Amino acid sequence: MPATIPFTRGVPSADLLPVDDLRTAALAALDADPAGALAYVPGGYRPLREWIAGRHGVDPERVLLVNGSLQGVVFLAQTLLGGGGGTAVVEDPTYDRTLTVFRAAGAGLHPVSLERDGLAVDALAADLRAGLRASVAYVIPTFQNPAGVSLSLEKRRALVELARDHGMLLIEDDPYRLLRFEGEPLPSLHELDGGDNVVYSSSFTKTVAPGLRTGYLVLPERLVKPLAAISANTYIGPNAFAEAVLAAYCKAGRFEPNVARTTADLRARRDAMADALGEHLADRATWLTPAGGYFFWVELRDGVDSAALLPEATARGVAFLQGNDFSASGTAGGALRLAFSACSPEQIGEGIERLAAVVAGRPSPAVA
Repeated sequence: MPATIPFTRGVPSADLLPVDDLRTAALAALDADPAGALAYVPGGYRPLREWIAGRHGVDPERVLLVNGSLQGVVFLAQTLLGGGGGTAVVEDPTYDRTLTVFRAAGAGLHPVSLERDGLAVDALAADLRAGLRASVAYVIPTFQNPAGVSLSLEKRRALVELARDHGMLLIEDDPYRLLRFEGEPLPSLHELDGGDNVVYSSSFTKTVAPGLRTGYLVLPERLVKPLAAISANTYIGPNAFAEAVLAAYCKAGRFEPNVARTTADLRARRDAMADALGEHLADRATWLTPAGGYFFWVELRDGVDSAALLPEATARGVAFLQGNDFSASGTAGGALRLAFSACSPEQIGEGIERLAAVVAGRPSPAVA
């Protein structure tokens, strides 16, 4: 079996990790504040909370640090949807782990389709007029996972207004926003709303390193105490040492240069995947080339089921995730998600060629 080319996990490859800067930051954190870096810190390490608060223009008390942004989604689901009494609007498709979390909380899921400029806000508005009652709407507005699309400015404004009018809290999951390859940045939902009806969620996983397991929530005032309580009751405090390292790293001015370096490398990988898809799959699939982030969402033609391709793809050493893993409605069987972040441009070209052979039903070289 050939070595596997992983198009599965949306993580930076080892060469994108700022190892030397983090080593320096770890020593700086222990030199500057050893007691704080190695203590229980309810709510998270204060200097990092202050740095994040400054970027978002909020009081540090509204910033809750968590062990990865998915932990924050778990806390929100338990607080807002626990006991099976709530309904969550989700994009269709959306992040598969969030679907798992919401289902585990007993929430009802109301999927709303995606368009090339993001969530179908008009369709959601029609559903709400027809009687839908939803506690929250979970959206990834920028370089969406898995589809790579971004919510337009017009739709962002409409969604914020719609959510306010219907008493529906928005959970804005925004870990990819800084990884933009082209185009002008758009305001976040949190910025458009002012922060009263939007929980902003992000992470250092995509911009620094996943092993730091540090994410954060920027909360409306009314959710600060309930979320602080569930955090304290879960683990007293999140990983203070990782947060202290990040605080030292950011204070030293290393965050922005690493984002710029990572974005440039990711763009080269995005371009390699776009070129390879165009060369090998143009007659068998459609896709949108993302303007940032980590992912391509490829929709196969002629009723091909992506799940049925997995055994042969595995045998050929190319790994992907099937579409229905990301679909609350179960209507994405003909799609697959390809992450380009963990592979070199050369690997990407080889991997797409292998995948195209599987889609075309060409015999494996091992049995030809």
